[in-house]
Amino acid sequence: MTLPQPRPSILSIEPYVGGESKIPGVNRVVKLSSNEGAFGPPPGAVEAMAAAAREMHRYPDGGATALRRAIGARFGLDPERIVCGNGSDELIQHLILAYGGEGTELVMSAHGFIMYDISGRYAGCRVIKAPERNLTADVDAMLAAVGPRTKLVFLANPNNPTGAMLPAAEVARLRNGLREDILLVLDAAYAEYVTDPAYDPGVALVEAGTNTVMTRTFSKIFGLGGARLGWAYAPAPVADILNRVRGPFNVNAAALAAGIAALAEPGWVERSVAHNEAWRARLAEGLRAAGITVHPSHGNFVLADFGTPARAKAADAALRGRGLIVRAMGAYGLPQALRITVGQAEECGMVIEALSAFMRDAPSHG
Repeated sequence: MTLPQPRPSILSIEPYVGGESKIPGVNRVVKLSSNEGAFGPPPGAVEAMAAAAREMHRYPDGGATALRRAIGARFGLDPERIVCGNGSDELIQHLILAYGGEGTELVMSAHGFIMYDISGRYAGCRVIKAPERNLTADVDAMLAAVGPRTKLVFLANPNNPTGAMLPAAEVARLRNGLREDILLVLDAAYAEYVTDPAYDPGVALVEAGTNTVMTRTFSKIFGLGGARLGWAYAPAPVADILNRVRGPFNVNAAALAAGIAALAEPGWVERSVAHNEAWRARLAEGLRAAGITVHPSHGNFVLADFGTPARAKAADAALRGRGLIVRAMGAYGLPQALRITVGQAEECGMVIEALSAFMRDAPSHG
C-alpha cells in the first residue's frame, strides 16, 4: 500500500520533548525543567485572563493592537514594527519558512535552541551548526559556516541551554560580517534577566537596518508559558512578511489580556531579576562546592556538567528520587550535563542538598 509521503527533510526531525512535570508515585514534584518564572504568573495577568473568559465567544483582535502598544510603551519600541505570536516559537518558524526553504542554509551555534534546527528541517533548509568556544557562540566560526546558500543565521542571546551571552559589540561584529541578504534572528527570550551593561537584546541592530529581527517571549520572566505569547521586533519589510503569513487570530484573547496586564504588574520584573541574581549565584556556588562544574549563566537557569553521561544520568535519577525534575541535555549534544531552572529559594536549596548528597556518593556512579 502506498502512503502519502512528506518531504524527506521532515523525517529527519526528532519530535520536540518538553520538560517533564510529573514523576509516577511522587506526590510533591518540583518542576525545574522548563525555565519557567520562579513566582508563577503575575496576579494581574490571572485576573485579566479570568475577565477575558467572559468574552470568549468573541474573536480576538487579530492585530494585537493594544498589546503591541503596551509592548512598545514598555520597551520604547515602534508598535508598528512589533508582531505578536503564539509564543516566539511560532514567529521563529514563520521567519524560517518565509526566508528559508529547500536549497537554502540556516546557520546556528552548536548548542543553540533546538527549535531552530527543528523548524529549519521543517522548511527544508540545510541546518549548519557552528562550533562553539567554551559553550559560547563563536562569531568567527559562525561567519566561517556561512556560504552562498545561507539565508538565515540564528543566535540565542543569552543562549538556552548554556546560559552564555555575547556582548553587543560581538553581535554587531556578527551582523557586519554577514551579507545584507542574510536575515539575522536574535532570540532574546531571557533578555529581562540580563544585568550585564555590555548586553543589547537586539533593538539597536533591528533599528539600524533591514535585515535583523529580535524575538522575545512572555514565557519566562512574565510567567505566561501556558498562555503561549511571544513577539518580534522587526524592520518594517520583515514585519510585513510576518503579518502576511501568520494566522489571522494567532494570539488568543485571554493571552492578549494577560500580556497587557503582565507588563503593567508593579515591581514584577524588578523582583524577579533580584531573586534570580541572588539564587542563581547561590545555586551555582552550592553545586560548585559539591564538586560539580557550573557554567556561567545570564538566564534563569544554570548548566551543571557532571563530566560523563553516566554520572549525569545518575544525578538526574537522584534528583527525581526526591521529586526534583530538571532537564537532561542529550538532545542538545550535552549528555554529560543537566539544565536546572532557578526556582524559589526553598527549591534551589533542595537541589543543592540533593546534588551535594549525590556527589558525596559519586564514585559509585562511575
